[in-house]
Amino acid sequence: MSDKHLSTQFDTELSGISTRVLEMGGLVESQVTQAVLALTTFNGEIAAEVLVHEERVNTMEVEIDRDLSSIIARRQPTARDLRLLIAISKTIANLERVGDEAARIARTVQRLIDSGVSSRMRQPMSGVAFEAELAIALLRKALDAFARLDVQQALEVLRQDDQIDKEFDGLLRKLITYMMEDPRTISSSIDLVFVAKAIERVGDHAKNLAEAIIYVVKGMDVRHYSPDVIETMVR
Repeated sequence: MSDKHLSTQFDTELSGISTRVLEMGGLVESQVTQAVLALTTFNGEIAAEVLVHEERVNTMEVEIDRDLSSIIARRQPTARDLRLLIAISKTIANLERVGDEAARIARTVQRLIDSGVSSRMRQPMSGVAFEAELAIALLRKALDAFARLDVQQALEVLRQDDQIDKEFDGLLRKLITYMMEDPRTISSSIDLVFVAKAIERVGDHAKNLAEAIIYVVKGMDVRHYSPDVIETMVR
């Protein structure tokens, strides 16, 4: 078999894996969106659907990881191809954790519905929804950057992650104020703190995806550096 034919087969396998990663990314993005919708509408049926899809996400992670191991063993890739496979492994792990965060939000929604929530909590819930919009948009941008291996877009993801962190800090302060002013809101406020933290982690996982993209394209491990330093490194 010619080297050209082997190379074509390898490219086809890589393309197929990348397509499945994007499919997995679309699924977990939908999970987060639905989980937040369940929260803002107090819809237990939507929350239950999110939990049903969690198993599918887990299955996709295992299947893609298995195929990655097979490709590495059979093709013995080097340089950028090997970096891409390593980055894909990290990416699906982060996407699976995003699915976990969506499931965590859905379970919190079910608990809030069962216990009943004061109408006074509607205002901080709108803040949680705004934080979620930012996180979902960041995840979508990271997946788009992955599809095109776009370093500049990956850098934008890294820079925008701070905004989600600031939203979380603001929500935390607001919820603490609610608990101090009305002890009856303590239980619901604590639940919303965990939801807001889960959404913040979605942003963190999007950031991890962006760092993996830079690793593939530039061959640099940029974890634990600030966005400004990373931008200087990749020039």
